[in-house]
Amino acid sequence: MPSVPSEPKLVLVVEDNDANMRLVQKVLQYQGYRVLGARAAEEGIALANEHQPAIILMDLQLPGMDGAEALQRLRSEPETRQIPVLAFTALALKHDRERFAAAGFDAYVTKPVDVAELGAQVRRFVDGGRIDA
Repeated sequence: MPSVPSEPKLVLVVEDNDANMRLVQKVLQYQGYRVLGARAAEEGIALANEHQPAIILMDLQLPGMDGAEALQRLRSEPETRQIPVLAFTALALKHDRERFAAAGFDAYVTKPVDVAELGAQVRRFVDGGRIDA
C-alpha cells in the first residue's frame, strides 16, 4: 500500500514587522511548512491554543505584551506548554542567548533572517533536534 503523505507541519510566527513576516512566511512555505502569522503576542497565544502548531517563532519586541511574557503565558497553559518556542530576534550576543535560555525559550533564530538556514533550523528542531547555537 502506498504511504499517505503527512500533512505539512504548522509553524506559528509572531512578528510585528511586515517585511520580516512576509520573508519568513515565504521561506517556510517554500520549505514545505504551513505558516500562521500573528502581529501581536495576544493574537499569537490565541492562535497557538486554537491550532497547536509544531513550533512557534516569537519576536521579543512586540507591541503591548513582549515575547518573554507571551512565552510565560504559553508555558502556563496545558494546551501550549509543550510547543517549542524559539526567540526570533536581532539580539544574539552571548548574554542575550543566556537570557533567552533563562526565560525558557527552547532556542533562538536571529534576524536578519538567513534564508538559506531558516528552513533547515526549523526542520532540525521540529524533527526532534536542537538548533546549534
